[in-house]
Amino acid sequence: MPLKLLAVGDIHLGRRPARLPHELAGDARALGPAGAWRRVVARAIAEGVDAVALAGDVVEREDDFYEAYRELRAGVEELAAAGIRVLGVAGNHDVHVLPRLADQLDDFDLVGRDGKWETRTLEAGGEQATLHGWSFREARVPTSPVAEHDFQRGPGANLGLLHCDLDQRGSPYAPVMANELRDTGLDAWLLGHIHVPHALSVTRPVGYLGSLTGLDPGEPGDHGPWLITFEGGRVQGIDPWVLAPLRWEPLKLDLAELDEAESARARLLEKLREHDRTLAGLAEAPRAVGLRLRVTGRTDLGTEATRLLENDLGQLLHEGETTGAHYFIEKVIAETRPEIPLHKLAERNDPPGLLAQRLLRLETPHSEEARQLIADGRKRLDQLRRESRWQALDPQPLEDDEVVDWLWRSGTRMLEDLLAQQGAGE
Repeated sequence: MPLKLLAVGDIHLGRRPARLPHELAGDARALGPAGAWRRVVARAIAEGVDAVALAGDVVEREDDFYEAYRELRAGVEELAAAGIRVLGVAGNHDVHVLPRLADQLDDFDLVGRDGKWETRTLEAGGEQATLHGWSFREARVPTSPVAEHDFQRGPGANLGLLHCDLDQRGSPYAPVMANELRDTGLDAWLLGHIHVPHALSVTRPVGYLGSLTGLDPGEPGDHGPWLITFEGGRVQGIDPWVLAPLRWEPLKLDLAELDEAESARARLLEKLREHDRTLAGLAEAPRAVGLRLRVTGRTDLGTEATRLLENDLGQLLHEGETTGAHYFIEKVIAETRPEIPLHKLAERNDPPGLLAQRLLRLETPHSEEARQLIADGRKRLDQLRRESRWQALDPQPLEDDEVVDWLWRSGTRMLEDLLAQQGAGE
């Protein structure tokens, strides 16, 4: 029988998922890290894994001690009762709180306490593996914890469990270079810190596990733990378990040849039915899916349809027939074009033509002309954001793609209005 280790990336117990609609706000705990952790525990027991390893940032911050204690203790006790060993390392978020939690939980083994490398031998069914772990001692560690350590191999396959900043020289969060990990001679490295999971495999067993569940729309797609199997003294398999109760998903909706603006909603529902069928193949279907909707296609109804869809923000607009998941729109990004091709309009020297020329420049955002438009747009937006009425919202710095989105939306709406005015005057 192979030895089965379930590796879990950043959990961040105590944190609530961002940008949930009002109707799901009461389910924030079940949809967030706490709910994801419960799913891990249940699935680990059902599948009979031998050990669970946590790659740091188990807890969001110091103030979450009591909530994290409740959730972590319940899970650890269930796993221990099923004969499943639980180990972990501390990251930069839980550098102080995780050791205190470990002191309260007899069945949780904190590895590498105080920034000192330690090993643990895992055994099951006659198979062995050696885990090397290191924990943050301070919230900021500007040097590589790997560089000066001499790794001595133990029984079976050898793997490292580490919270670090990979290939980021100068980072204050334990910067480690990929070549350093290769030079250790270990068979695999399971990393925490970055929330986007790497494409781990038996041929590439080094990289980030990713966050256990997407904590905001910037963490879309598959999230969950990874099952690592060992057999014959080597890594036999690395398989993701997609278990996140909340899933963030970018979705493209083509509105070409739209007969009326209201039909956009019907198209969206059909798209969601199709998407829901694909999610049925996951290890465990999500309870909710937040959509960042990108509206595309050539249509004169783009502005009106986009406004209708924006009216649906914050509503549960579909319950998956296959998965039962609740779908909601988190954001609508308008990229529709008027029926008249922009390239044709751009040949004109009237106001619609000049505006079309500027919109076309946005299609190549790295060009000099586009960079100037983005800079001018950011300047204008920053002026608006500094107005006193918006200060309570604590606005964050704008990314280039957000400025481009704003320019595109406002520009296409203005273009549609100009074309409509010309048509009315004919």
